[in-house]
Amino acid sequence: MRISRLAVAGSVAVFFTMLGSAFAASVTFRSPDDAMKQGISAFNGGYYELALPAFEALEATKPQIARYYEARIYGDNEGAYTDHGKAYKIYAQLADELKDVDPDDDELAPIAAKALTAVSMYLRDGITDAGVRPDVAAADRDLQRAALTFNDEDAQFELAKVFLRGEGPEMAGSEDPSSKIENGRHWLSRLSRSGHPGAQAFLADLLWRGKFVQKDQAAALNLIDVAVSNASPTERVWIEDIYQKIFCNAGEGVRLQATGRVADWHKRYGRSPQVRDNRDGLDSLSAEPVRTCANGELVHPMAATSAPAPAAVSSQLPVAGPAVRQSRQVTIGISIGAPGFAPASGIGGPPVSNGPSSGFAPAGAPSPQGDR
Repeated sequence: MRISRLAVAGSVAVFFTMLGSAFAASVTFRSPDDAMKQGISAFNGGYYELALPAFEALEATKPQIARYYEARIYGDNEGAYTDHGKAYKIYAQLADELKDVDPDDDELAPIAAKALTAVSMYLRDGITDAGVRPDVAAADRDLQRAALTFNDEDAQFELAKVFLRGEGPEMAGSEDPSSKIENGRHWLSRLSRSGHPGAQAFLADLLWRGKFVQKDQAAALNLIDVAVSNASPTERVWIEDIYQKIFCNAGEGVRLQATGRVADWHKRYGRSPQVRDNRDGLDSLSAEPVRTCANGELVHPMAATSAPAPAAVSSQLPVAGPAVRQSRQVTIGISIGAPGFAPASGIGGPPVSNGPSSGFAPAGAPSPQGDR
């Protein structure tokens, strides 16, 4: 059960929607910085009618940044401007324009990576209404480039999920289908260890159900608790959905075991989400749901206690095969089981986070065609 407190936010949203219609008719900005500030602030709050004119004005000075956010608006299934054909076209143009960008370019490399990831997601299934046919091979190439060349965590998260489905780029020197499963688990564990909230939530769900990994419900509860703390406001909903499911179904023994080590897990795998630019106050309008279990129990974060944390079960993470970049073996306090489980299903989360960071550090590409 989830009750959203939207009374005030709804009233203000109506005001900004009405304001946006008049605002979009004639817009001028004193500087590109003002246009960017307006665009990102409005984008964070979901007021695309205010964001689009700002990004259109920004195209003259920072075209890649402006078009990247425009594509995200068109690719948002919950917005009023959804047009996946238009979003795909912009992403494809950006990916082509930035194909030779330096991976160390702090401004343009993230755009290249997010554009490649979005193009990959669109090409995997195609866009029927826009006449875009599926091209799995191209999708694999684009995703692998975003994940490896640009070292993009969201692309690596997508690559992990593709591998867990038994798909993705072929592993050089290996014809064993289980190698893809191993690589998928490796990337999930690696990303979870580094604090990626989406990967942590996804892995927590697998740990809870015992899919692809050895079942460990206490570890699942610990990891999803960390994921909620790590998540940005725009990705909290689907991550909290998983938290609610795990928390409400965890027995007293599982909760006690998780509570005893929750502080240690937050210390090792926590990552403070980037602070958003909230000077215009738009982002503060996001609804914060109050969640309860079926029995009426309030869903709340695990309470850190002073009790000593029990030793976590540690195991070697699977090492990536030759087709992906090798990394040293690490541990995360979970037990990785043998491959061969049935594919996971029912994960409610988007493929990547959908919300920008303060200033410009793209947090993720949109979720094409309903995958939110």
